[in-house]
Amino acid sequence: MTFRFSRLLAVLLASVALSAGADDKVYKIGVTGGPHAQILEQVKKLAEKDGLKIQVVEFSDYIQPNAALVAGDLAANSFQHQPYLDNQVKDRGYKLVSVATTVTFPMGLYSKKLKSLADLPNGAQVAIPNDPTNGGRALLLLEKKGVLKLKPQAGLKATPLDIVDNPKKLKIKEIDAAQLPRTLDDVEAAAINTNYALPAGLDPKKDAIAIEEARSPYVNVIAVRDQDRDAAWLKTLIKHYHSPAIKKFIADEFKGSIVASW
Repeated sequence: MTFRFSRLLAVLLASVALSAGADDKVYKIGVTGGPHAQILEQVKKLAEKDGLKIQVVEFSDYIQPNAALVAGDLAANSFQHQPYLDNQVKDRGYKLVSVATTVTFPMGLYSKKLKSLADLPNGAQVAIPNDPTNGGRALLLLEKKGVLKLKPQAGLKATPLDIVDNPKKLKIKEIDAAQLPRTLDDVEAAAINTNYALPAGLDPKKDAIAIEEARSPYVNVIAVRDQDRDAAWLKTLIKHYHSPAIKKFIADEFKGSIVASW
């Protein structure tokens, strides 16, 4: 009888341990350094009060967070806008879906040499991101500001090959998005995503010589693997991300440079 009781007790203890292990699961969420990481750290604090444990994993580029998510190294990521995700799904066959919007980062054009976009000299070098969606975004910004014209059908994936009118004969340099702040000493202007501009000490509202309107197709999203879109932990994450507390944090911390999208 004592032996059977001991075995039963061992089984019960093992069951409790397994349950505790499940409750203690940590969900890794990938972000790029800067605002995405700052915001998610605040979400993490709120989610922990609701029993959801998050580990914020920072990446220095736009390529690895989706690759890590597909590989199962992450539970979700929060770093990209919808057109970028759509392009990754199409080009790489990733089975990823967006499950919630987060924030909009208006792209700005920055310069250490010019005070106004009108001062762009003939033959000026202008750096833009080298990925298809953000490169197109930069070109659309330049078109919106009257600097050049693109083929009407180019759309969000415009490339330098789609430029049909370039009166100042600008030289477009395509560079990795994360490296663009470092190019400002070498080019007349650079189109820089806000999540890379802010850590480099650039204030979009004060320093940009041109900037996108706050409303744009480039709203950022939380992405997960398709099979996880209805997971309970994900609903908890979104609930806290879309909370008044996080909206207030974004407004107070970034003072209009980043806009909550919900």
